[in-house]
Amino acid sequence: MNKEIHLNLFITFYKFYGTKLVMKIALVGATGEVGRKVLKELEENRFENVTLFASKKSAGKKLNYLSKEVIINELTEKSFDEKFDYILFTAGSAVSKVYFSKALENCKVAIDNSSAFRMDESIPLVIPEINGNVLKGYKGLVANPNCSTIQMLLSLNNIYKKYGIEEIVVSTYQAVSGSGNKGISELANQENGDLNVVNYPKQIFRNVIPEIGPYMDNDFTEEEVKMVRETKKIFNDDNIKVYPTAVRVPVYYGHSESILVRTKTPLSKDDFINIMKNSENVVYPEGIVTPLEIEDSKKTYVSRIRAVDEKTFMFWNVADNVRVGAATNAVRIMQKHIELND
Repeated sequence: MNKEIHLNLFITFYKFYGTKLVMKIALVGATGEVGRKVLKELEENRFENVTLFASKKSAGKKLNYLSKEVIINELTEKSFDEKFDYILFTAGSAVSKVYFSKALENCKVAIDNSSAFRMDESIPLVIPEINGNVLKGYKGLVANPNCSTIQMLLSLNNIYKKYGIEEIVVSTYQAVSGSGNKGISELANQENGDLNVVNYPKQIFRNVIPEIGPYMDNDFTEEEVKMVRETKKIFNDDNIKVYPTAVRVPVYYGHSESILVRTKTPLSKDDFINIMKNSENVVYPEGIVTPLEIEDSKKTYVSRIRAVDEKTFMFWNVADNVRVGAATNAVRIMQKHIELND
C-alpha cells in the first residue's frame, strides 16, 4: 500500500475512532435505570476510559464493562477535581443542580439527562439529528430533552424542514420505566398481588392513568408542558402549536404516541411515507409496531400513517424511552460533539 494512502487512512481512523478510545468519560448515576443504559451505549461504542459515580450506598460495588469489572465511586464535591473530556449526568435534577458547575471546571462538555436546565435559554437542548449543529465549537452544559419529545420530533423533523408544521396533537402512552426503578417496581409488585399505590396517583396494574407529573396553572401536567416548550425550543419556532395529553400505561419499556400533525404546505400520503422512510434513525416497517417488540432498540418506529387531508396526517410512533428517549440520545450528543470538534 502507498505510504501516503496508509498514513491518510491511519489519520482518518484515529480521528473518528482513536479519540474515542482515549477519551475520559464520567458517568453520574451509573446504577440507575438510565445510567445502566448509558453504560451499555458507551460499551457498544467502545469507549474504554469510563469512570462511574453513584450515591454513597452504591459506592464500592462493581459493574461489568468491556469484559472487566469497574468500581463505582461515591459522588462528592471532589469527584470532578480530575479532568474529564465528557461528563454524563443521569441521577436526576437535584444532583445535576448541585454538581454541574463543579463538573464544568474540568471538562469540555457535561450532558444532563434531567429536566433541570432544558428551558434555560443559554443552554442548548439537543437532538443531534435535528439541531446537532449547535454543538460546533460549544463548551459547557448540554440538556437532553424529555423522552416523549425526542421520539416525536425525530419522526417529524424532515416533515418540519420540508413542509413546515402548524400544529401537533399528541397523546402519549408512557411506560413505567419513565418513572425509573420505582415505577418498574410498583408495576411488578402489583402484578404479584401487592396493590399498594406508592408512586402513582392510581393503581397502574391493569389500568391507565391520564396524568404524568404535577399539574400546572393551565391544568396541563408538567409532562405535557415539557413537550410543548421543548418542541418550540428544539425547532427554534415559537409559532408551532402543540396539544399533548400524557398517559401512563402498564408497560415496562417503550413509549407510544398517537400523533396528528398539520403542515403549512400540502403533500401526499406517499410523500409523507417516503419522508418517514428516509428520516435518520426512524423506521417505517410493514404492519403495526408495539412497545414489546422494539424494547432496547435505538430506533423510532412509525406505523399506521393516515391522511386526513393534504395537510393533516395521523400516525403511531413507538420508541424505547430509556434508549432513544434518554441514554441513546445522550451518547449521540457526545458523539456529535466529538465529530464536530475533534
